Amino acid sequence: MSSHHIVRDDQEPALIIANGEACSMELLNQLLEWNPLVIVLDSAITRVLDLGIKVDVLIGDFDRDFDYEYYKNLQYPIEIVKLAEQDSYDIDKAINYLINRRIPAANIVWATGKRMDHTFTNITNLIKYQEVIKLVMIDDYSKIFPLQKNFVKWYPKETILSLIPVGTVDGISTKNLKYELKNDSLILGFKPGSSNEVLTDGLVEITYKNGHLILMECND
Repeated sequence: MSSHHIVRDDQEPALIIANGEACSMELLNQLLEWNPLVIVLDSAITRVLDLGIKVDVLIGDFDRDFDYEYYKNLQYPIEIVKLAEQDSYDIDKAINYLINRRIPAANIVWATGKRMDHTFTNITNLIKYQEVIKLVMIDDYSKIFPLQKNFVKWYPKETILSLIPVGTVDGISTKNLKYELKNDSLILGFKPGSSNEVLTDGLVEITYKNGHLILMECND
């Protein structure tokens, strides 16, 4: 049975496990080590328990005759959070659960791959939470997160960075990228900012004035 250490004052990031394509066990084990609170969507619980992972919170609408009492008895202690409303996705239910607990950050896995509509929605939905919780969506090839309007981070040379606008983003300027932007605009579906790369080892700066911008740190 995999284990993880105890949350101290809800200051450490949580881990949300969705129901998309599974990541490698190496990545998952790293996240379990550093993310002490594990939240699993109801649709993924069987897959997660088959991997021997200790689950802290099981959340969802529990439709389709889902027997959550079975899992309560199977893995104790486990918190069961049933939210029957259909106006949000289960991943949103998990994020809002963390916000209500005032947990400041979460990593999200198994949220990409499989159904493309789910992948697209999961990624673009990150932006609506960026003012209240720090979210990073991770798979074996990417780290995905919404950018604040002033972003600075150190990267090694040739790191692939993709700037993905949700709608239109104006006033974008960058430093230390191969394809620099200077007070430019990106438009989803018309002018994306995919597959840029870091010029030299060092700080990358990205600023923008209006809109919502997602950064993907990519590797092959």
